[in-house]
Amino acid sequence: MTATVELPHETSFPKDRIRVLLLEGIHESARDVFRHEGFQLETVIGALDEDTLVERLRDVHVLGIRSRTHITDRAMSRAGRLLTLGAFCIGTNQVDLDAAARRGVPVFNAPFSNTRSVAELVIAEIIALARRLTDRTRDMHEGRWRKSTAASYEVRGKTLGVVGYGHIGTQVGVLAEAVGLHVLFHDITPKLPMGNNRSAQSLDALLAQSDFVTVHVPDAPSTRGLIGARELARMRRGAYLINLSRGSVLDVGALAAALRSSQLAGAAVDVFPAEPDGDSDTFASELQGIPNVILTPHVAGSTEEAQDAIGREVAHALVKFVNTGATAGSVNFPHVEPPPLGDRHRLLNIHRNIPGVLSSINRIVADAQANIEGQILATTQDVGYLVMDLNREVSGEVEHQMAMLETSIRTRVLY
Repeated sequence: MTATVELPHETSFPKDRIRVLLLEGIHESARDVFRHEGFQLETVIGALDEDTLVERLRDVHVLGIRSRTHITDRAMSRAGRLLTLGAFCIGTNQVDLDAAARRGVPVFNAPFSNTRSVAELVIAEIIALARRLTDRTRDMHEGRWRKSTAASYEVRGKTLGVVGYGHIGTQVGVLAEAVGLHVLFHDITPKLPMGNNRSAQSLDALLAQSDFVTVHVPDAPSTRGLIGARELARMRRGAYLINLSRGSVLDVGALAAALRSSQLAGAAVDVFPAEPDGDSDTFASELQGIPNVILTPHVAGSTEEAQDAIGREVAHALVKFVNTGATAGSVNFPHVEPPPLGDRHRLLNIHRNIPGVLSSINRIVADAQANIEGQILATTQDVGYLVMDLNREVSGEVEHQMAMLETSIRTRVLY
């Protein structure tokens, strides 16, 4: 890979020259963080297509997106100054993480900030499905008065199966117990139960014992198609399915068939295998028109509280990387958490992870007659990330020589 130098003539990297571009109407809380730092800030309400991104990213140092902007290798191809990227959401499927790492761009997200919002919606949908509230509401809007107790139930005493017992799954379990549900959970790794939640022996066992099943797993090769025709057939007849996780997890066609055959009594789905790019686009699904089915446009985590928390969390992570080089929490980069600078001079070097890089860099520093006051090296399979603090100002000279190493991806003088 050709070595690149990030702003080779600017060793102090003044804050008022850091350019931040935020797309898709990212919450004001994030903008406040960047303004407080004195960064230049530009905001765009909607998403940008790849061709537009190629041009807009030329002089951008920090990019913030949500779920609709797709960051490809080509989109970053001319972004020579791009230091870091923030996905102001939970997932990062819209970003080519490997390409970003190869270009020396750590990516940050907010995996837990909307946990409560999602968990509360699960409980709301369990009750709504059990009482067939959407059907009754539709009847009233269409002028029909249908007062009936048929197929309308309390949730107290019923069993909720939670597939994926991470941050959201555990919150769901705690809230579910508060309304009288018994909770089973299944996860691929052993988890300590919260409250009176109990671990199921297997996914099949959970499906067979649950009146409601809610799915909270990430998008991964092992979870794609996790709930298909076989799994739906193993659920209790008349049970309910809720998917607020990822569209790839559920076979929508199989779910539609299970609902029409009355194998399932209802479902709530917030995520889909293919989703529109914008609010003006149309949406179509095999689940449309089926009774007692709640369809929502990927809004499980879309509350004011969640967006405020996500804005602050991701913005602070981006600022911390720009100011100190910290990458803790990055989804595609080695994790380092260097201490405050003090009176030292810090250099950051991102390089291809091959043998001999550190010895070459240390030789450059020794030849410059500088003393290394602190040094942190962390690696992934492909990328190495070095944070080096020197005792005196030789950083410009050292930066240039480090950047010229064949292994270097990016070198930056932080201070």
